[in-house]
Amino acid sequence: MQMSDIAERISNLSPKQLAVLALKAAQAKRETPAAPTLEPIAVIGIGCRFPNEVDNPERFWQLLAEGVDAIREVPSDRWDIDAFYDADPDAPGKMTTRWGAFIDEVDRFDAEFFGIAPREVVSMDPQQRLLLEVAWEALEHAGRPPQQLVRSLTGVFVGITTNDYSLVGINQGPSVEQIGPYTGSGNASSVAAGRISYVLGLQGPSLAVDTACSSSLVTVHLACQSLRNRECHLALAGGVNLILSPEATIYFSKARMMAPDGRCKTFDAAADGYARGEGCGMLVLKRLSDALADGDNILALIRGTAVNHDGHSNGLTAPNGLAQEAVIGQALQNGGVQPQQVGYVETHGTGTSLGDPIEVEALGNILGRGRSPDNPLAIGSVKTNIGHLEGAAGVAGLIKVVLALQHEEIPPHLHLNKLNPYIAWNRLPVVVPTQRQPWRAGAQRRIAGVSSFGFSGTNAHVVVEEAPLRETAVLDADRPVHLFTLSARNEAALLEYAGRYARFLAEQPTASLADLCYSANSGRAHFAHRLAIAAGAPGELEEALAAFVAGSDGAALTGQTPAGQQPKVAFLFTGQGAQYAGMGRELYATSPTFRTALDECAALLAGELEAPLLEVLFGDQGALLDETAYTQPALFALEYALAQLWQSWGVTPDLVLGHSVGEYVAAVVAGVFSLADGLKLISARSRLMQGLAEPGEMAAVWASEAQVTPHLAAYAGRLAIAAVNGPQSVVISGASQAVTALTATLEQEGLRSQPLVVSHAFHSPLMEPMLAAFAQVAAQVAYHPPAVAFVSNLTGRLVRGEEASQAEYWVRHVRQPVRF
Repeated sequence: MQMSDIAERISNLSPKQLAVLALKAAQAKRETPAAPTLEPIAVIGIGCRFPNEVDNPERFWQLLAEGVDAIREVPSDRWDIDAFYDADPDAPGKMTTRWGAFIDEVDRFDAEFFGIAPREVVSMDPQQRLLLEVAWEALEHAGRPPQQLVRSLTGVFVGITTNDYSLVGINQGPSVEQIGPYTGSGNASSVAAGRISYVLGLQGPSLAVDTACSSSLVTVHLACQSLRNRECHLALAGGVNLILSPEATIYFSKARMMAPDGRCKTFDAAADGYARGEGCGMLVLKRLSDALADGDNILALIRGTAVNHDGHSNGLTAPNGLAQEAVIGQALQNGGVQPQQVGYVETHGTGTSLGDPIEVEALGNILGRGRSPDNPLAIGSVKTNIGHLEGAAGVAGLIKVVLALQHEEIPPHLHLNKLNPYIAWNRLPVVVPTQRQPWRAGAQRRIAGVSSFGFSGTNAHVVVEEAPLRETAVLDADRPVHLFTLSARNEAALLEYAGRYARFLAEQPTASLADLCYSANSGRAHFAHRLAIAAGAPGELEEALAAFVAGSDGAALTGQTPAGQQPKVAFLFTGQGAQYAGMGRELYATSPTFRTALDECAALLAGELEAPLLEVLFGDQGALLDETAYTQPALFALEYALAQLWQSWGVTPDLVLGHSVGEYVAAVVAGVFSLADGLKLISARSRLMQGLAEPGEMAAVWASEAQVTPHLAAYAGRLAIAAVNGPQSVVISGASQAVTALTATLEQEGLRSQPLVVSHAFHSPLMEPMLAAFAQVAAQVAYHPPAVAFVSNLTGRLVRGEEASQAEYWVRHVRQPVRF
C-alpha cells in the first residue's frame, strides 16, 4: 500500500474512528518495550542479619544448607504472648499464633561508632540502626571501606514497611509528652535511607520504598535502573523488618493470614498461612563493566528485573496470576534470558492456600515454555526457614539464591509433607527439592529467578545469573607469613571483631589466609584501636585471635593511634653497595605488585643492558650484579618495585630521599621524572662509570667533615669527600694511592678508617671524564617540580623550586658529595 493510499483512508475516518485509532497506537507503543539495556549488574557485597544468630552470609548459608527452622515463640521482650494469644480468630484484640522468627538484642546499637548522640538514638527506630550496621557490613564485605565513599555517587535504596517503634512509644506512655526533637527523623521511613547516605556521606539517589512484601525486591529493581542510567556508580539495595509491637500480627490474624503453628508450609496440602519474621539484608551492586575493571569480587549477576501491579483481581490483597506471568516475562526480556534457561526460582511462597497454586501456575506457564522433561524447574521458599520478612522478604530470597550459586547447591525446602492438591504437579514441569540438591557449574550458565509479591498488589521479579569465571593469579609460591590487621573505635568492639574472625576461621579452617588478610587489611575502615598479627597459616591466626580475645596479647600487637592524626612516613632509598645475589627473589615469586613493577623495569631496560635484568638478579648472570653497569640499574629497579609494593598497601610517603643512586628512585616516586626517564638516566650513569679508565677506591672514615677537609689540599684533583653520613662519619673517594695515603695519615691522628668494597671512586674527581657525555643524556629527560617533599643529596635540605628539575642538578649529583 502506498503512503498516499494510507493518507486518503485516514482522511475518510470519522472523529470517533480517529480517536480509536490514536488510542490503539498509544496502547501499542506502551506494550512495545524499548530495547533493553542488557549490561548485567554485579552483586559484589552482602550484609545480613537474620534469625537464629545469623549475622553474616556464611552463617546464613549454614542455616539454609542444614535446613534449620528458625521459628520460635514470641520472646518476652516484645510482648506477653499469653496476654495476646487466642486460637479464636474472632477474639477481639488477640492474635492466632504464638510464633515468629526473631533477631536477638535489637535494642543494642553502637551509637559512638556512627557518631550519633545517645539522646538521638533513643528516638531512632531500631530498623534505622540495623540498616546502618548492615549497610556498613555489606560495603566491607564488598571490599569498599565506607570512608572511601564520601561524596561519591553511591545510591541507597531501602525497603521498609513497618513503624512499630512509634507504636511502642505510644503504648508506653502519654504520646504528646514523649515527642522530642528527634521523634520525626527517628521514625520516618524516608530517613531510614537518608540516614545511611548522611552518615556515610553518599551523594547518589537515596529513597525508601514501601510496596509491602515486595519492597526490598523493588529496591533492587530501582537500583539496577539507577546504575544503568548512570545516576549512581555504586548502589546499596535491600530492606529491613522488625516486629516490635503486637498490632500488625493482630491485624494479620484477623485477615486469616497467620499460620497457627507458625510455619510457612509452602506448597503443602496443609498450607494455612505464614509466620512473620525479622531481618535485614543489603546488597552492594555495581555495573558489570565497572566491577570487572576494578577487580571486584563478583558474587552473582542480576540479568533482568521487572515490577508491575495486579490491577483488578479478586480483591485488593488477592494475587493475580496473569500479572505474575507478565512481571516474570518482563524480567526475562529485560535480561535477554530464555525461559528454559532458568533452573531455579526462589518463590514468593508464603504458604497460603490461595497464593501458592496461583504462583506455581504462573511459573509453569512462563518458565515451562520450551522446557524438556529432563530439565524441570526447581522451586523453593526461604520463608520455610525464617518466616515471611515482609519488607525484607525479597532481599532474603535473593541473598539465598546468590549463596546457592556460589556453593553450587540448592538448599532444602522445609515443611513439605504432602503436595498441595490444588497445584497441577503432573502438568507443570516443576519440582520442590526437600533435600540438598547439587547445582553444579558447567557448560550452561546457571540462572535463577526471585519473586516477591506485595499484598498492596505490586509484584517484582529478578533474574540472577552465576558470576563470570575469573582467572585467578597463580604464584610460584605463597609468601611464608601474612599480616592480618583489624581496628575498631574502642577496645570492646576490637575484641568483638577479633572474636568474629576467630569463629570464622574455626568454621572455615581451609579459608585462604592470603585472601582473608587482604580483605581485612584493605576492605575495612581503619580506626584508632588496632591489632596486628603475623601468621603463616589459618590455624595460627585463629589461635592468636582466640588468645587476644581471652585476654592474652600473645602474638598480637595492639595499640591506639591518636584520633585524627596521620603518622608522617618517609621513604629512604639506599645507594650502591647494598646489592646481593638473589635480592627480591621471594617477593618476586609471592607478590604480584612487586613482580609487575620489576617486570616493567626489566622491559624498559631491555635496550639498555646486554644481559636481561631478571637474569642478573635471579638467574645465571648473577655474577654481573657487582659490575657498576648492572648494579645501579638493578638497585634502582628493586627499590622502585619495593616502593610500589608499600604504596599498594596504603603506605604512601610524605617525604622521600635517597643516598646517591637511591636519589634517582626517590625522584621518580616524587614525580621529578618518569620511570622510563629515571631508568634512562641510571643506565647511562652506570654505563659511563663502568667505562672510566681509572676506577679508584673509597674508604669510610670515623671523623667529622671539618677534621678531614684540611687534608684534601695535598691531593687536589685526586681525592674528595664523597659522602657526609653523620657528624663523625664521612667517606673519602679518589685515586687509589691518594686514598691509601690519606687513611694512613688519619690513622696516625687516631682517626679510624675502613676501605669499602666498591668498583669505582664515586663522587670524586675521577668521575669528571664522564660528565659531558652524561650531561647530553640528562638534557633529553623531561623534568618536573617534585610532587612529594624531596630531600637533596647535594644540600641535605628540602628541594626548593626548580632545583632538582633540571639536567645540571643531576650532572652535579654525579660529582659532588652526598650530604646525608
